[in-house]
Amino acid sequence: MLAQTTQVDAPNLPAEPPTERRRHEPPPGVEPDGGRYIPLKLRVAFTFVAGLLWLCFSLWLSRTWIRTLGHEITLPLAIVVITGIALIPGYLNIQLLTSILVDRPRPLKLDVDFPEIALLIAAYNEEESIAETLDYALASDYPGIFEILVADDGSSDRTREIVAGYVSRDSRVRLLAAEHGGKASALNTALATVRAPLVATIDADTLLMPYSLTRLVARYVASPPDTVAVAGAVLVRNSRVNLLTRAQEWDYFLGIASVKRGQALLQGTLVAQGAFSVYDVLALKLAGGWPNRIGEDIVLTWRMLLHGGRTVFEPTAVAFTEAPSGWRAFARQRRRWARGMIEGLRDHGFRLVKRMDFYSHAVAGNFLFPLLDATFTLAFIPGIVLAMTGNFAIVGPMTLVVLPLNAALGGAMYFYQRRVFAAVNLRVRQNRRGLFFYFFLYQYMMSPISLAGYLLEAFRARRRW
Repeated sequence: MLAQTTQVDAPNLPAEPPTERRRHEPPPGVEPDGGRYIPLKLRVAFTFVAGLLWLCFSLWLSRTWIRTLGHEITLPLAIVVITGIALIPGYLNIQLLTSILVDRPRPLKLDVDFPEIALLIAAYNEEESIAETLDYALASDYPGIFEILVADDGSSDRTREIVAGYVSRDSRVRLLAAEHGGKASALNTALATVRAPLVATIDADTLLMPYSLTRLVARYVASPPDTVAVAGAVLVRNSRVNLLTRAQEWDYFLGIASVKRGQALLQGTLVAQGAFSVYDVLALKLAGGWPNRIGEDIVLTWRMLLHGGRTVFEPTAVAFTEAPSGWRAFARQRRRWARGMIEGLRDHGFRLVKRMDFYSHAVAGNFLFPLLDATFTLAFIPGIVLAMTGNFAIVGPMTLVVLPLNAALGGAMYFYQRRVFAAVNLRVRQNRRGLFFYFFLYQYMMSPISLAGYLLEAFRARRRW
């Protein structure tokens, strides 16, 4: 049940079986669905229709609510508020839920020819974490040739010294020393030296499981020829620190993973995150490498999509990252993510929507996020306060419909994630407090923080990492 949720112990995990345990394997270019092939277009259309049907049903139910609230705050404003706090969230949740239910990715095969790959790590003053990161990366069971390039971005601590020690002991590790110019500059410096056809990136505090790089590249090999990037599954490694990290464990485990899963059905995972992804080197260089943006991985992914590529997701390629344990650091990170989304929309959003590919739906949804977070922050939260005084004009019975939708979405993703964990022998522990906080309170932090990020980027405020 949902109360028995996830905390994952990263070290000393047993190896997984050589292939996914699936009964039916499709012919080349065909995805499985219980032995019967359902065309991708039909599955995607089903998710859109399901969302639209729910939207129409919700609009019909909301007629009285709209009229009543219209008397209080004017009809146009009432329509905006109810659209933002109920109608659009309902549509997006139903479309995402049905996407997860009908998505059937092709099974992984681990008996393929694995190409040479370079693992890039940009590091700046990472003396506390870089050794552990390298230890985990070097323990990879990747069957092909791979090297690790640490691009030191002008660190002033012992980062270079620590990495140099690994270089002297293991020929797979290289150190590239650069002047401090930011993460994108460091990664591009490393990219210029790569001769392998693929590169992967991890953050300097990210821990790879032994099988993760193999599975990430196996997904790339199994994907259509126009695939240019594969995003791995990033989970929280420090969830037992406090309530905030417990809630973030749920956010990564269910929230972020469900969005990536739904976007994968649309043939365009919108963020091949720098914390753990693999990229086609030629496509990466044609896109100009990593841009000098606060959300460089978002803008890069969208640029690669705009060039005609496809980006996908592999949930069994697991990496663990250090989540912010302090409220100020958490707010700074999430504002940065929100600003990165606005950068992507400003640079490439309209052109991606005009392409009318499946993933254009997800990009269009991103255009709606500022409205959703604004109405939640400026209308729903005050509406909660009014409801406590007996005024249910904004928050009433109709808004409670969103709760079962969220529960259904969470339940579907939990069931799916349990299967993912079983495939790679990850251990599941309880996290009841994190579940409660994530389900009932997390959005009250996220929406105001995200709204602040949108506004900062709209006014081109100074960038702070």
